[in-house]
Amino acid sequence: MTEEKTKTLKYFYGTGRRKTAVARVRIFKGKGDNLINEKKIDLHDEIIKPFEVTGLKGSFYISAKVLGGGWNSQIEAIRHGVARALEAFDSELRSPLKQAGYLSRDPREKERKKPGLKKARKAAQWSKR
Repeated sequence: MTEEKTKTLKYFYGTGRRKTAVARVRIFKGKGDNLINEKKIDLHDEIIKPFEVTGLKGSFYISAKVLGGGWNSQIEAIRHGVARALEAFDSELRSPLKQAGYLSRDPREKERKKPGLKKARKAAQWSKR
């Protein structure tokens, strides 16, 4: 589906985040092409889980734009955005989504590197001589 068509249709919006990945997700009712960063793709199993929990699998298609993070973080950010968009669609779905843990953002981030160390906590090996 072209971008011009998606602008005229009614959609529900949700923002998902994970680590440094941010996903802006729109879900549309009905059948259509699933777009991620304007490319048609088959949805990953992890992205579909909020639809399965709520019993709405196959009744929506998504359009998402994702920035930052790695492949896995982007998928989890899209899943978070889909769950939030489903909640915007129907507030009754909040309970099953919350129970499955899809509405809470995963707070784990990469720890910053400290001066004098090789990584956040890894120090140089001590040598006696």
